[in-house]
Amino acid sequence: MMDTPYPRVLLFSLLILLSVGCSASVSPLVERVEPPFWWTQMAEPDLQLMLHGDNIADAVVSLDYPGVTLAGTEREQSPNYLFINLAITDSAKPGTLPIKLRTGDTQLTVDYTLKQRRAGSAERQGFDSTDSIYLITPDRFANGDPGNDETADTLEGLDRKDPNGRHGGDIAGMQQHLDYIADMGFTQIWPNPLLENDQPKYSYHGYSTTDYYRIDPRFGSNESFRAFVAAAKARGLGVIQDMVPNHIGDGHWWMQDLPGDDWLNGDGIEKGEYEYTNHARTVHMDPYASHKDHRLFTDGWFVDSMPDPNQRNPRMANYLIQNAIWWVEYADLSGIRVDTYAYSDADFLTRWSARLMREYPDFNIVGEEWTRQPALVAYWQAGNKNRNGYVSHVPSMMDFPLLYGLRDGLEKPETWSTGLVTLYETLANDVLYPDPNNLVILGGNHDMSRLFSQLDEDMGKFRMAVAYLATMRGIPQFYYGDEILAKSPKRRDDGVVRSDFPGGWQGDRINAFTGKNLSQQQKEAQQTVRTLFNWRKDKDVIHHGKLKHFAPIDGLYVYFRYDDKDTVMVAINKSERPRELPLAHLAEMLGRKSKATDITNGKTYSLNGLLIPARDVLVAEIR
Repeated sequence: MMDTPYPRVLLFSLLILLSVGCSASVSPLVERVEPPFWWTQMAEPDLQLMLHGDNIADAVVSLDYPGVTLAGTEREQSPNYLFINLAITDSAKPGTLPIKLRTGDTQLTVDYTLKQRRAGSAERQGFDSTDSIYLITPDRFANGDPGNDETADTLEGLDRKDPNGRHGGDIAGMQQHLDYIADMGFTQIWPNPLLENDQPKYSYHGYSTTDYYRIDPRFGSNESFRAFVAAAKARGLGVIQDMVPNHIGDGHWWMQDLPGDDWLNGDGIEKGEYEYTNHARTVHMDPYASHKDHRLFTDGWFVDSMPDPNQRNPRMANYLIQNAIWWVEYADLSGIRVDTYAYSDADFLTRWSARLMREYPDFNIVGEEWTRQPALVAYWQAGNKNRNGYVSHVPSMMDFPLLYGLRDGLEKPETWSTGLVTLYETLANDVLYPDPNNLVILGGNHDMSRLFSQLDEDMGKFRMAVAYLATMRGIPQFYYGDEILAKSPKRRDDGVVRSDFPGGWQGDRINAFTGKNLSQQQKEAQQTVRTLFNWRKDKDVIHHGKLKHFAPIDGLYVYFRYDDKDTVMVAINKSERPRELPLAHLAEMLGRKSKATDITNGKTYSLNGLLIPARDVLVAEIR
């Protein structure tokens, strides 16, 4: 049975007063109820419904349903919003909960659905270090359903020639190519946001939400997203949803009727009186930060088209918290990625993350804190002992410091202070993190230049980067198209970075899904990624093993992943000549081991006299 977006609203009775001096009462019309439905047996019994309808704020609410108690109502300044607080105890059964509303002589009933929670939902396992993540910009991956390229109820249509326009990729396209993703060795998919972005232009990226409970119809539907997750799960792939609590699009339906003056940050929203964020991301932990800078960072808008929700408003906070839970439960997610994590109100983030982890104790959430400063990444990871007492419940963070260590280490020349020593020294920052192995490591994403281009289109450096991501501690994330050497300017150019994946559109001359017309270099790169990430899938030594590395010497950097059973060696040779493996220098790890089996070709070599080719990398199991 398909789930309708909103509960059915029935007019229970409408009485028209005929006495002298009284005019006919007007029936309130409930246009939205959010969340649109809920579940029984949740860890948190409290649920707050937001109803939107004409002059509904003062309605008297009553209900009679076993196990459900009306805990009160709240309102904002707008007469068109009513917030209903419910307590749903463990004794409540799935079914239709009739909520009666009366305003004057008008009475209506909202039939609200309580669903049976999926068995094992609370115990769901989130993504972890056994996984590798494939990041997709859905509009640019594959167009599986040309029929939804344009819809009557959205503003922006198709223009594939415009790098900043919509190109037609969708959920159907991702689903049609799940086998490709699984075959490449990935175990999780992270699509950029799929929620409705009904903006007049530049709406393809998904980060300007206009409806938190609706998949953008140009991508598909709520039902098709849930079917996509199920199809992915059947192939051993989890799905991580990209969520954006920090900002909305100015086309959001709230903007036509804001609940109250403090629903958004800014002193005069209707007059355009608001400030822009100063991007001063250190203010949360900086003991010397001014209150002005702190407020500007969290309360300022990104751009004019991205209003900033006021998460200190308790009803706004509840709305965003419940929305995240709703999508996890509805779509059966294995994780959440949180956009612009630190830009939100810090106390709200504590509540938001705590509630999610209470519902799903083994779940995983990764926050985006785009910084070179490891102390700032550590500040937001659950378990960190922050000096100011701040507590976070987010298990994972994006390891941007390691990204910059990787890019700088491979791109810049070898000197005493640049090159591989940067990558080596970056790992020393792990002493700051509560759980380094739960950080998401990456070589690139949708907001920065393509990896191959940043590495000067050097195949050797590309292989080094892939090998590093496949073998380093943490959870690797790979951006779609990097496996076929997608290119971009080194300076940020989003429309080009988020290029169409060849073969995702009918008539494409090149098809990367099948290999048709890929260059030999592209095929080699694709096979490198496929080999290493498929090998990684069942290697516990990579998932949970220890790490030891040796300081780079003249462009040769060697590190090991090891446990009681296995030892894996990664040797990166950035120099212009072959380098013999320095056995005596590595003796504490190699001991009496004498053989190395190359993961990429299956050949076994003697460690004695083993040469690492110039500008290349060796990943080998050591025996």
